[in-house]
Amino acid sequence: MMNLPLEKRNYPEPPSKLKTYLTVFILLLLFFASAMKTNASISDLVVGFPNMLELLKQMIPPNWLYFEKILPAMLETIRMALLGTTFGAIIAIPIALFSANNIVKNYFFYYPARFILNIIRTVPDLLLAAIFVSIFGLGTLPGILALTIFSIGLVAKLTYEAIESIDTGPLEAMTAVGANKIQWIFYGVIPQVLPHYISYVLYTFEVNIRAAAVLGLVGAGGIGLYYDRTLGFFEYDKTSSIILFTLVVVLLIDYISTKLREKLL
Repeated sequence: MMNLPLEKRNYPEPPSKLKTYLTVFILLLLFFASAMKTNASISDLVVGFPNMLELLKQMIPPNWLYFEKILPAMLETIRMALLGTTFGAIIAIPIALFSANNIVKNYFFYYPARFILNIIRTVPDLLLAAIFVSIFGLGTLPGILALTIFSIGLVAKLTYEAIESIDTGPLEAMTAVGANKIQWIFYGVIPQVLPHYISYVLYTFEVNIRAAAVLGLVGAGGIGLYYDRTLGFFEYDKTSSIILFTLVVVLLIDYISTKLREKLL
């Protein structure tokens, strides 16, 4: 192939100019149609920009003394995320196995399992928290339950996709020597998927820290209660303290999770 003349080599044909122009036109049309339907305009952004600057001026400098008061709420947020991620990751294991069509080949099982996952991922975690608050009342329990369901949807979705992409060679070899389905999963599937599964759980924990920080807006406990309180009383210097504290916690957890994933994968 390398010795062929340039004019005889099989290079992929570049896209035609007409197709490129048509694609750009459709994208621009969708963009402007979306802007018109949502009443979004650059003039409104320009008019409101001074208000944004005024808000930033009120948030700077942060109220550094407020950190001591919100520390217990931040620890509560971390505990909510930890419990929600743990419970969700455990429940996600059987759902992921039933959703993988190379493990459960009967569509009467994996179609309902995937349908359940689609329902779970459709409902936002903030709405879940509001529903559980109406059932169980104010506190951390609604937040934990909301994060648990959210974690199930995220971990199970990523895990079953990882299961469907595993090497089938070991599975075929185990089938040839008479291994049953349980042995098939424990010795053929789990060793290949486990590093990815742990990585997904760590990633979900990071996401849940961010999610748990705002669940308090609907009364689900954690640092979000202080977001609601400070914004309601226009105490923007305290709000910026909460934002900075949350940022530090998220960056720290992100760093630890990254190091753990590097050792696992």
